Amino acid sequence: MPHVRIGLAGALLLTVAACGSKSIDREAPRPRPNDWRQIVTAPDRDRLARWRAAWIAGLDKATAAGNAAQVAAQGPLLKPDAALDDPLPPQGDYSCRVIKMGAQTKGLMDYVAYPYFNCRISMLDGRLHLAKLNGSQRPVGDIFPDEGRRMIFLGAMTLGDEARPLPYGRDGERDMVGVVERVAPQRWRIAFPYPRWESTIDIFELIPKG
Repeated sequence: MPHVRIGLAGALLLTVAACGSKSIDREAPRPRPNDWRQIVTAPDRDRLARWRAAWIAGLDKATAAGNAAQVAAQGPLLKPDAALDDPLPPQGDYSCRVIKMGAQTKGLMDYVAYPYFNCRISMLDGRLHLAKLNGSQRPVGDIFPDEGRRMIFLGAMTLGDEARPLPYGRDGERDMVGVVERVAPQRWRIAFPYPRWESTIDIFELIPKG
């Protein structure tokens, strides 16, 4: 009964194929989460929870070191409670710079305002993506929705001539967490509490070009 044997063989092949299909389905990559709470590391969650303490400490050190006029000249940029509604920054090219306040160690300045560099905000793999395009220290990462007047940045610091940014969570010394807010009609900031190096808080300013 050769036709019976062929039928059994065919059924066996169909069973194997079905099992293989299920195996492939199980191994299919899952979509990336878009809730920052599912991604943030424990140390960064702690830093984020203490953002106000970092801000006040940085401001106090900056003004005590004789920089009150420079701080005041920045208007709402360096005021912790100056956030406006609609924190979502539009896609496009930006002028960006960092202001560091509150030296972590002796010998460093308590207030440093760096010149403007180039940044870009775009959509990448379904997320709003920020990249600083030039300079020796270049934050690169994603901006996530949050409650109220803020969004959350999770990324990593790219250094020197490195061509490929590190993914968030790969190296705790490079990881960055920040609060994204709008402080004027065309002015955004990211506050980075307790950065790994140099300062107590970094304020990263973003101004759309054009």
